[in-house]
Amino acid sequence: MRRTTATAPGAAPLSAAAGEVYPQSAPAVAPPEQQPADTAQRDQLRTEFPFELPRGYVDESGTVHRDGVMRLSTARDELVPLRDVRVQENPAYLSVVLLGRVITRLGTLAMVHDGIVENMFASDLAFLQDFYRQINAEGHTRAAVRCPHCSEPFEVELGGSRLGES
Repeated sequence: MRRTTATAPGAAPLSAAAGEVYPQSAPAVAPPEQQPADTAQRDQLRTEFPFELPRGYVDESGTVHRDGVMRLSTARDELVPLRDVRVQENPAYLSVVLLGRVITRLGTLAMVHDGIVENMFASDLAFLQDFYRQINAEGHTRAAVRCPHCSEPFEVELGGSRLGES
């Protein structure tokens, strides 16, 4: 007596008889070396984003620092400042403390902290708040726009550009 296993309707039976074909499942995802380059790049998570301040932070020696890097925020980055006494007394201070945690580089400064953010020009602070929202809420710094002349859609890169420049 020959044994076979139960199969779904339309599926090839699994048995040891000669000449029968066993069904094979395809891999769910192709190995990275077989994926197209654009797919492999899309799967990598970008965690740091360069920016350029519209005016720049002026340190105590008069040096202007414009180029910087902001990293993605973690849950801890958003929770820890809520325990800060300055934030509890003035909720508007939350963005200053939060930006001090996620800006990893600014010009040639050895370290970026909330005291530096606190002494930035208001236009730079507004730029950084907007930049923070773009990279953390939307995951990128591109915006979908439409040409006002021909109505063709395209994307523009917002990250790292100075206000008023295209």
